[in-house]
Amino acid sequence: MENRNSEYPQQIPAEKFKLVQQDRHLSDVKLETKRISYFGDVWRRFKRDRSAVVASVLILILLLFSIVVPIFSYTDVSFREENYAFVLPKVSLFNGSGFWDGTKYLDSQYQGSYDYYRALGLESGMDPIVSEVKTDTDADGETRYAFRVDTYYEPGYEVKVLPAQEYESLLAYQQETGIQVFYPIPKTYNINFNGFKKGNIWYKLDVTEVDQDGNLIDYEQNYRDNPLDQNAKKAYQTALENTSGKAVLDEDGNVIPNYLRTSEPIDDALPEEKQRYPKDYYPEDAQRIAGDDGTYVYALKVQGGYRVRINIYNDYVKRYNHEPSFVFGTNVYGQDIFACLAYGGRLSFILAISVSLINFVIGACYGSIEGYFGGATDMIMERISDILGYMPFIVVATLFKLHLQEKVGPIWSLLFAFVLTGWIGIAARVRMQFYRFKGHEYVLAARTLGASDRRLIFKHIFPNSLGTIITGSILAIPGVIFSESMLSYLKIIDLETSGLTSIGTMLSNGQPYLSTYPHIILFPALFISILEISFNLFGNGLRDAFNPTLRGAEN
Repeated sequence: MENRNSEYPQQIPAEKFKLVQQDRHLSDVKLETKRISYFGDVWRRFKRDRSAVVASVLILILLLFSIVVPIFSYTDVSFREENYAFVLPKVSLFNGSGFWDGTKYLDSQYQGSYDYYRALGLESGMDPIVSEVKTDTDADGETRYAFRVDTYYEPGYEVKVLPAQEYESLLAYQQETGIQVFYPIPKTYNINFNGFKKGNIWYKLDVTEVDQDGNLIDYEQNYRDNPLDQNAKKAYQTALENTSGKAVLDEDGNVIPNYLRTSEPIDDALPEEKQRYPKDYYPEDAQRIAGDDGTYVYALKVQGGYRVRINIYNDYVKRYNHEPSFVFGTNVYGQDIFACLAYGGRLSFILAISVSLINFVIGACYGSIEGYFGGATDMIMERISDILGYMPFIVVATLFKLHLQEKVGPIWSLLFAFVLTGWIGIAARVRMQFYRFKGHEYVLAARTLGASDRRLIFKHIFPNSLGTIITGSILAIPGVIFSESMLSYLKIIDLETSGLTSIGTMLSNGQPYLSTYPHIILFPALFISILEISFNLFGNGLRDAFNPTLRGAEN
């Protein structure tokens, strides 16, 4: 008999087998993994794109900036201080650093320019020259100066006529706080001449003393002759402590001026014929509020109130109850760029989001009807879309401005211009998705079970195209912001009113001062650049999250 082991494998004994199900009941094992929703899966893929996450954070920061700043800022678009036009950005944290501290560097300034800034500080004690003065001599032997100037002290003074009530209020504030607002007006100066409207007139302070031998010491002259001599500078500053800045009152409550009485005008830079004014300028009944029989008076009673010369910095402190400080500086109109940027950003966000929502609704409905019914309905609706799509947007915006702006205002006319053609792109995306999904088995099955057209559109087909529609709507937001900025920059749409501004308007107003005051255009340009880049990165991240097949769901 032939050996079976040579043809078949060795047999396993029965005792080695064990029936595991013999002593327990078998059932399906519960899944331990958590169920992930549609939008949960979208978020899981979105957060893997770091650039999109960073972009969304930047968009959120800019959005919060546009919402919060107008609420808490003490300035708004209507705030205008012409005396503080073109002041540079200032943050108290950087004071004295030469960067972002409201100062500018002046080089190659001649004696007249240097004396101008120096005189402002001598009179009020608020010296615009905040750095060590460097001197040099040019080929003609003229002394040239280099120094840094505080643009917030630079405005100096202003000659104006105040109503009696406002004058008395300022005078009471000055006497109560000791902060000197009124400064003397020289009778011998033509204060109505264009060169004097600002009131920045040179004065000579009495900072002279007598030494032990009875000789006159002029600390001012010593310092002027030796501006780099630290001993002369220290002695001069010590002498100024008793003569500048602080208002001193006499027994009657009048301000005692700290000025040297002289009938000789102290302004070598002006022709003498412009320093004098006809004697009949001041009528005999002119009332001298303060001063003595010398050259200077603190106020003159004129028709309409009192002509005074006020310190612009201290007057600002009185009116707004804080010192002037603008984080982003001011523009040509003296507006706070920080506040205007927030208001302009808020307008851009509101306009762009509103346009996107309206276009989303119109485009989704229009495209759904096109893609679902097809045939003649689709052909007619597509021709309407083609006609509107071929109309240049800039032409549409211009026509709406010319014929609609006076009736509804610039914002509504611009909104209508965006909505007229802005939905076409979304409608085309929705139409394409409907052609893609309406022939699938689950749609045919629902139709067989008696589902209505509305249920098939909004319950079965439309949700599958939602990702593409949302992505398109998000990507439309930066397009709206850029188009609005472009139109206002080109002055096609004027969004600048007493309570309204836009990013494009700020860019347009700052463009002529790009080389001299670049901060006016710098911050609006950074705002819109960051916003545009962030929205594009954010939109790309959403596109990949809603459509994982573009890069793979697990990338």
